[in-house]
Amino acid sequence: MSAPQWLIVPAAGRGTRMRAACPKQYLLLDEAAVLACTLARLNEAFPEATLLLCLDPEDQWFHESMVPFAHWHRLNGGNERVDSVRAGIDWLADHAHVDDWVLVHDVARPCVTVADLHHLMDTIRHDSVGGLLAAPVTDTLKRQDADQRVDETVPRQGLWRALTPQGFRYGVLQEAFRTAREASFLMTDEASGVERLGHFPRLVTGRSDNLKITHPEDLALAAQILSAQRASVHLSLSDKEPGHEPV
Repeated sequence: MSAPQWLIVPAAGRGTRMRAACPKQYLLLDEAAVLACTLARLNEAFPEATLLLCLDPEDQWFHESMVPFAHWHRLNGGNERVDSVRAGIDWLADHAHVDDWVLVHDVARPCVTVADLHHLMDTIRHDSVGGLLAAPVTDTLKRQDADQRVDETVPRQGLWRALTPQGFRYGVLQEAFRTAREASFLMTDEASGVERLGHFPRLVTGRSDNLKITHPEDLALAAQILSAQRASVHLSLSDKEPGHEPV
């Protein structure tokens, strides 16, 4: 199993769509902040990586006890996700080699599994470009018209939902952010910037329960997903015990 040298976690968002008293990354999920849950998953998979945690400079909810990494740095994030990730990319200019692997993961995705994290790195470690966790689209897609009525049904064949982490060599990411800034191109994710360089990031199939907490109902759903994942792991371990008969 290969591992990234660097992890960038943008966590400066205000989470206004959650209509909560604090940013969504500090809402409680299984008695711990979402941010703490997400970092715990990343640390379980890649404990030797260095974390760059991009926070709002005026953040009043963060506490260092939420970070399980031995090596980490707090950076000032920006108003948009891309601004926070760019802060990490700029900081790495004096610390990373061009061939270092960098993974970027949304703080609001606490349900990413350790298996998927390992699968991503094992898949891209010899890739000349890099790639991202993604899931094939399974819903029927509709394009709206100006009156928010169905304009057409969009074929879903070949369409994927982009998830995180997304992993690329530092030199590739640095060039992607530089050219995007010069062209005033808004990078909604790292892969979109890499694509503009003429590269083709690899789509690495990930679990569809890699939920991004965005709306109030997502918090309860994330709690159910984490509970189901723990139960699945427990059953897997029980099946390996001597004398155990699978249910």
